[in-house]
Amino acid sequence: MDRPYILVTNDDGITAPGIRKLTQIMNQIGDVVVVAPDSPQSGKSHSLTIEVPLRYESIELEGPQQDFACSGTPVDCVKIALDKILVKKPDIVVSGINHGSNSSINVLYSGTMSAAIEAGVEGLPAIGFSLQDFRYDADFDAAEDYIKEIVQKSLKHSMPKGVVLNVNIPKLKKEEIKGIKICRQADAKWVESFDERINPHGKKYYWLTGKFNSNDEGEDADEVALSRGYISIVPVNFDFTDYHYMKELDRIMN
Repeated sequence: MDRPYILVTNDDGITAPGIRKLTQIMNQIGDVVVVAPDSPQSGKSHSLTIEVPLRYESIELEGPQQDFACSGTPVDCVKIALDKILVKKPDIVVSGINHGSNSSINVLYSGTMSAAIEAGVEGLPAIGFSLQDFRYDADFDAAEDYIKEIVQKSLKHSMPKGVVLNVNIPKLKKEEIKGIKICRQADAKWVESFDERINPHGKKYYWLTGKFNSNDEGEDADEVALSRGYISIVPVNFDFTDYHYMKELDRIMN
């Protein structure tokens, strides 16, 4: 049987430890092509590069996979991979492992998840993986077996068109992870502010700061699962239509 053809990408940059670990795991499963940003692109969401040309180049990194560094965003990486780099349609697209959580509302801002969602737009199975640890030297080994299991099961059991998986991993040792829970996106948000400072020329500038606030205590919420030591998996659909409100809105407007 042919080995699965796997596209790997991320938003932290092609040399980030998270994507190197994910690539290592995917090499155990199939034939891997990595197309990822040549520099960090965190928080870029579904942005595209449209005002300057895109570039990509093949680079030599450890492992049997092919590696391509792209000058654009995570979504750019998926688009150019599908159109110019891959020799055939991938069996699955995996994004990550992100340095930091993409649970709850973070899915909207995440370049990691937007790369996976872009693959879903193209009708491809896709998964975004994130670890609740922002450190560059975060330990990704604890979740290796779970990541491998999730990808293998996703290859075996096809996902519905338009659905991608948002997988978040707690910052725990392997023996402390309790398992996997299928969840919904928690009702939570960032409470943000801008720290105002003055540069040496007397001009004001601002740094975005904030605190993540979740009051969602539902048993099926991803934030709750993570806090209890479980890996959360949220099936994400990029159709933003609120079907529950359609009839009521039609009554109001007509």
